Amino acid sequence: MTDTTTHMQPPPPRGEDRPRSPEFRLAADALRGLRQDLFTGAFAYRPMPRVALHGLPARVLPDRLKEYGVLAPHIAVAALGGVAALMAANRGFGGAGALVCALLTLAPVLLTLARPAAAFWLSLLATTVTTFLAGGYWSFWPWLPGSFLAHLTVLTVVALRTRPRTAAWMWAITAVYGFLAETGFAWHESSDVAPMLIISALLLLAVTVRHTRRQARQEVTEQRTATAHERSRRTLLEERSTIARELHDVVAHHMSVVAIQAEAAPYRVQNPPPELVKAFATIRENAVAALTELRRVLGVVRAEDYEAPDAPQPTLADLGTLLANVRDTGLDVTKTVTGAVRELPQGVELSAYRIVQEALSNTLRHAPGATARVEIAYVLGGLGVRVVNGPPPAPSLIKPSPGAGHGITGMRERVSMLNGEMTAGPTDDGGYEVTVFLPVPAPGSAVELYEGRS
Repeated sequence: MTDTTTHMQPPPPRGEDRPRSPEFRLAADALRGLRQDLFTGAFAYRPMPRVALHGLPARVLPDRLKEYGVLAPHIAVAALGGVAALMAANRGFGGAGALVCALLTLAPVLLTLARPAAAFWLSLLATTVTTFLAGGYWSFWPWLPGSFLAHLTVLTVVALRTRPRTAAWMWAITAVYGFLAETGFAWHESSDVAPMLIISALLLLAVTVRHTRRQARQEVTEQRTATAHERSRRTLLEERSTIARELHDVVAHHMSVVAIQAEAAPYRVQNPPPELVKAFATIRENAVAALTELRRVLGVVRAEDYEAPDAPQPTLADLGTLLANVRDTGLDVTKTVTGAVRELPQGVELSAYRIVQEALSNTLRHAPGATARVEIAYVLGGLGVRVVNGPPPAPSLIKPSPGAGHGITGMRERVSMLNGEMTAGPTDDGGYEVTVFLPVPAPGSAVELYEGRS
């Protein structure tokens, strides 16, 4: 048998399904841009915003003039429109026609303050009407002197208020308009199409460059802001991780001591009662369980390459070594301790030590050659820390090193985690002062017992 099956050919694609050539897509995109820029919402109300006065004008101008200063662009546009209207009215043909020409010349310029796209189309229409109202005065074609200035003003203002693509479309349409007017009417004496295109191209190019620079400056500012925010957030997270690791080491040490002492306690007593042995065993089991849970929760903040320090974390007793090291770098620093010196929770002493360390590091960076003073105050209910430095000497060979303020951020984070208070700022004599208060629970309180004090 012979296979007589007929293979059906697929139907030809419809017009909207046919693949388009790159040229067609380029033209379609261009026409779509033209429609969006100069046709869609051409009569939408878009008032020109007022300007903000900065710098010298804001300081020098009186209040009454400042009220008009914010309208400076509006006044400048209106002034150019008035000049163009006077030029249109003084072309020698007089009468009502001169008044109509002046109004038609002024209207597009003023319309740029409220409806930019519509002002461009009105400028072309007003150019045509005023040219024919001028009667036989066709020494300039197709723009009379007033219309010439008015159209340049319209092009510039609309380009300033829109985007560079709109400026390109306006220049292209102006060129087409001038070409049609120059070739369609042969009896004019001279043409000003070429001057219009050259001058308008230079003006629109300057406006485009301004747009580009402002956009680039705005993008750089946004990028810097985002970078600074991200850097600050990363620094805060790193500081929190550092604090959590240090507190982890402190609490883990105390919990380990509790577990070891609970395990060894029954062997220190001869024939201990079973209840006491059972109680110590329960204490050890709870300590080990708490230590395991603590390591599981807080251990996530450790970096992969982080290793727990072999030496114990520094405390306020180690401030003498810290100040000696700082003095070796050339900083003249003194220490004053007031109040009854007592042992504080290790987390408080560690944070106080780190705050003094960071404050002195800031002094070395930002005020080289200055003197510093460290004050430690043991008060009822807490610990006060104050680090103040004087201004750097005027004839200093070492220049201050700029910083990003991350040290202050870290200090605030430490104080915040301990529910303390902190102030930092310049002093009256040009120095800098950091003042911190860290609350300390009363001996025997629940918080004190939790932090491992015996």
